[in-house]
Amino acid sequence: MEQYQLSLQLINLFMFVKDPENKNLLARQYGPPGSFTFTSQSPGEHQVCLHLKFIQFALFYDGKLAIHLDMQLGEHTNDYVELVANDKLTLLHLCIRQLVEQVEKIQKEQEYQRWREERFQQTSESTNQRVLWWSILQTLILVATSIWRCKKSNLGPSFG
Repeated sequence: MEQYQLSLQLINLFMFVKDPENKNLLARQYGPPGSFTFTSQSPGEHQVCLHLKFIQFALFYDGKLAIHLDMQLGEHTNDYVELVANDKLTLLHLCIRQLVEQVEKIQKEQEYQRWREERFQQTSESTNQRVLWWSILQTLILVATSIWRCKKSNLGPSFG
């Protein structure tokens, strides 16, 4: 196991966060002790990109750099012990606050599921439409090839 030691260093990280529509939610530069938060209104996969902008290390830098990321996702990133201490909440108030947050989480999850269902419906309709047009195109090609083949072999359509 390798050991990393803190040295006198100046690290500047440039952070990008993009939402599923590729819109920038966050673009900032941070020093060695840094933290960031962001809120997104769109569900889906978000991109978090760290770019090392500038490093100035001590004389005995051996080429190793460790970055610790502690990511807390979702709405339950609240520290309830801290909330009780800061807001002077009773146990009943804390339970009510937790229940309200759970209800909000359920509502957001339902909205997300509706969004996913709508997106799936759009994808299904689009696929069905493409399959329909592809089968019509195949039928037209088959009819055109049959007519061409009949004319080429001088059979022609015979009636009666």
